[in-house]
Amino acid sequence: MLGKSIQELRTRKGISMSELADRAGVTKSYVNALERGIKTNPSIQVLEKISTVLDMDLESLVRYVHDRQDGNIPFDHEWVELIRDMKESGISKEILKSWKDAWTKNQDEGSSKYSS
Repeated sequence: MLGKSIQELRTRKGISMSELADRAGVTKSYVNALERGIKTNPSIQVLEKISTVLDMDLESLVRYVHDRQDGNIPFDHEWVELIRDMKESGISKEILKSWKDAWTKNQDEGSSKYSS
């Protein structure tokens, strides 16, 4: 599951296997074996390097893999980062909820225009 998760994250980021290997300082054959489940116990140092290339911290990578193993749908780290940025910018939950409500209302009104 670790290898499939790394492959999924790598693909989602648009990073080739060669690029991940080069940037993490490991061989392409090692990444290949990891993604295919042949290597199942990489060192913490390798996981840290891979997570850095994937723009994640090690904890987030481990949590992502753990969620996948439990059958949970992993949360989207970009959404988490966006929400964190909004919070740090001073945007309150109430404002965000009002934006969401306005968006939903707009979507509902838009779809009702074309249905009859």
